[in-house]
Amino acid sequence: MRLKSALLSAALFAAVPAASLLAQGKSPLDPETEKLSHEIFKQLVETNTTDSVGSVTAASEAMRKRLLDAGFPAEDLVLAGPNDRKMNLVARYRGKPGSTLKPILIICHEDVVEAPQAEWATDPFKLVEKDGFFYGRGTQDMKDSDAILVTNFIRLKKQGFVPNRDFILALTADEEGGKSNGVDWLLKNRPELIKAEAALNPDSGGIDTESGKPVVMVLEATEKLYGDFELSTKNPGGHSSLPTRANAIYELTKALDRLEKYQFPVEINAVTRAYFEQMSAIERKRGNTQMADDMLAVLKSPPDAAAVARLSESPRYNSTLRTTCVATMLSAGQAPNALPQFANANVNCRILPGHTQEETRQTLIKVFAEPGVTVQYKDDGGTLFPVGTDRVSPTPPPLRADIFDPLKKVMAEMYPGLPILPQMETGASDSIYTMAAGIPSYGINGVGIDNGDERAHARDERVRILSYDRGVDFYYRYLQALGGK
Repeated sequence: MRLKSALLSAALFAAVPAASLLAQGKSPLDPETEKLSHEIFKQLVETNTTDSVGSVTAASEAMRKRLLDAGFPAEDLVLAGPNDRKMNLVARYRGKPGSTLKPILIICHEDVVEAPQAEWATDPFKLVEKDGFFYGRGTQDMKDSDAILVTNFIRLKKQGFVPNRDFILALTADEEGGKSNGVDWLLKNRPELIKAEAALNPDSGGIDTESGKPVVMVLEATEKLYGDFELSTKNPGGHSSLPTRANAIYELTKALDRLEKYQFPVEINAVTRAYFEQMSAIERKRGNTQMADDMLAVLKSPPDAAAVARLSESPRYNSTLRTTCVATMLSAGQAPNALPQFANANVNCRILPGHTQEETRQTLIKVFAEPGVTVQYKDDGGTLFPVGTDRVSPTPPPLRADIFDPLKKVMAEMYPGLPILPQMETGASDSIYTMAAGIPSYGINGVGIDNGDERAHARDERVRILSYDRGVDFYYRYLQALGGK
């Protein structure tokens, strides 16, 4: 109950009216900052950092050079990682000498998911400006934030700003997959580089917009647990001219068909309860009475079934209400003229707080109800295990005044009256590593994304140019406020 009260107090603060360029639809950036931030964004997007053929090291080295050129000491710009393609950059912005305040860590991953050229209308590894948007892989997830933080480190350094504590920016590898997660590696191998009082993670949170107009700011207060599971079935095979009843592909697709029809039960926690309560008030003011009523109805015990069904039509609300598991990859057979000897599928799950990967694996086994289908847990490096882990999402940290008072100040300046809501991140992020290490972590992002235009991991990923510019301005103001200005 204390968590809920704290979240509500943070969300329902009275904003102080202030002048803003928002209503004018103009970039808040001066020409020099706008040029710099766009150049850095372009450089990052056009550096391929996929796990398959890309190099996170190339991006880290490029950002290190920019920070060196801006006057950061070489000893405060450390490249560290497990191999020559997965070097992380840890940049320290020095605060006032003798300060007793511990550093604030900001974690931003540089890697991106694969982007097959044939599926895109533009080159995914070129920053293309079109119709008021920047297109390119990573424009939402999360090279926009990488560029924003590097830009503002440079900008503040040139202006002579000295915060009341150190800021640490970690640009890291393999958040999206691969064997060398940068935050995990740094915590295990170079913990002294990122030791901090608290962590900010722009990979979650953000401003929900409609046609570019801000509706609400959400901040991550907790997140789901990630889990991949491999389904596999094997048969003796044979000649395709002599079909048998036993067929690996059919057995696997029967299991996946059951998964498509299955929904995990609805569960409400303190964070999602506060989120739906406050979103209900917002939707009611906007005239969406049915949605507002449904958001309150799902909070009943038991939840109203009709309200659950209506909200579940929205991918976002469906994922907020329950654990989700979905088939994402499929492979089968060894030849076009042979009965398949194997069929495999990857099922990706985003698991509600309080539940483990092994518990979810056991649920999947019951759902599939196919004795010939084996369900194994797959770790981040792709290794298969007969059972899942007992890991759960960490308990949400308390809302710290030194993190949220500056946030409220900046939001009142930039977006007077815009509500701030707690949110459970329906995906998963590197915060799971920092939280497990005892570093309270918060998802805070100033870039606006239109509802329904979430294209992270999708083709033709894009971000509105004005939203990006406002994100640059947001973290410029927020870093100063965090640093005591």
